[in-house]
Amino acid sequence: MIENCIERIKEYQPRPLGQERCYAVLLPLVWDENNQDWQILYQIRSKYISQPGEVSFPGGRVETGESFQEAAVRETAEELNITSSQIEILGEIDYFIHHGRTIRCFVGKILGDWQAIQANPDEVERLFTLPLNQLLITKPKIYHLIATPKPDSNFPFERIPNGSNYNFGKDNRKVLFYDLGGENLWGITAQFTARFIEILKDDHS
Repeated sequence: MIENCIERIKEYQPRPLGQERCYAVLLPLVWDENNQDWQILYQIRSKYISQPGEVSFPGGRVETGESFQEAAVRETAEELNITSSQIEILGEIDYFIHHGRTIRCFVGKILGDWQAIQANPDEVERLFTLPLNQLLITKPKIYHLIATPKPDSNFPFERIPNGSNYNFGKDNRKVLFYDLGGENLWGITAQFTARFIEILKDDHS
């Protein structure tokens, strides 16, 4: 029996503990012919879906049998109402794990004229862009959101040292906000944006 267990461990592929849902997004780069520069494309979420009115990247849940990259391409094509052939994947940046969610972010070019895109109104209210050269010189504002765990009323405190006085720690999250273009760019979308810019600037701090 132990031999079978050893073979199983040898073949096992590790994954994050507590991962319940997997998502993939695309950080889309578009070329602006008028200004002759690269821009990052963002979307405002439709009132018909969760988190309406928020700025986001195209993306969504990874379906069974689908890779993260395939999900990012599929969701982007569906939300922007374009074909997958108009999406050129350049690579992947750091990913995000929080509260059972794994969110991976791919960077890609949207080929053609982005202003001709007629996004799916069921998912996207509107699109806008921010110039890459402006993001390269703009630092986001950082705020801290501190949350303390609240155990269920039937939590067995009697089984742990110090009981109800046990130090469970706090969830101290950095929440980023950008003040650019009059749009409320914040949260995970701002965090992926900031990390992408750091990588471009070769800032690994």
